[in-house]
Amino acid sequence: MSAVDEVDELYRQPLSDFTRARNALAKTLGGDDAQRVRALEKPTVVAWAVNQVFWRARAAFDRVMNAGGELRKAQVAALQGKAANLRMASDAHRRAIADAVAQAERLAAESGSKPSADALARTFEALSLAASPPQPPGRLTDALQPAGFEALAGITPKKSAAPHAPAKTAHQARLEVDARGSDGRGARAREAEERKQEAEAREAALAARQREAELRKADAAVARAEATEKLARASWEHAHDALLEARRKRDDVKKAR
Repeated sequence: MSAVDEVDELYRQPLSDFTRARNALAKTLGGDDAQRVRALEKPTVVAWAVNQVFWRARAAFDRVMNAGGELRKAQVAALQGKAANLRMASDAHRRAIADAVAQAERLAAESGSKPSADALARTFEALSLAASPPQPPGRLTDALQPAGFEALAGITPKKSAAPHAPAKTAHQARLEVDARGSDGRGARAREAEERKQEAEAREAALAARQREAELRKADAAVARAEATEKLARASWEHAHDALLEARRKRDDVKKAR
């Protein structure tokens, strides 16, 4: 097993084994490699649970990343004035996050851990919408927070084109020059209007992200409730089977008397 594979294995193990396994691996190495391994931070429970989805439920992890990439493309396209189905992309992203959160909770429960569903959802959102996700994957050490509108920095909202105006006469042109004056008041007014439009676009994008976050939170709550209901149903069925078996044995004893 290569050194990279051995480090990956650290993040696949139960969280309680991380420190012991890390120190044991460092002892098998020398020099800078040993120091780098000893410096590896133990993940928080949220980061560890997200890592487990990458290592043990890769399909769910890939769906989140792919859906996040599609949503980011749609957001950029919308800001540039291009055709984009933001609603469809947002819905697909929410469903993917809800499924990944449910997988993370299931895998964590197997090890006796209970990470925050909200923190899991925020971390999956941040991972999937990041322009450059952390590398290598599967080695998160802390929960992440989704970036705001600044994540789309460099994307200039497209401004609607002004309607075609009739040609101006020389007299009208002179009047406009006089109205603008030498101090450039007209240019400043246009710049102010452009800034206003950009601010409105940012506010609209932020409001959309907040609505998406609320919907993802609601989807995660539904996923948790469904998982709880399934566990309760399985427990009831087991108890019911045990009751029937106990009655059968009692009836056999009565018949034998």
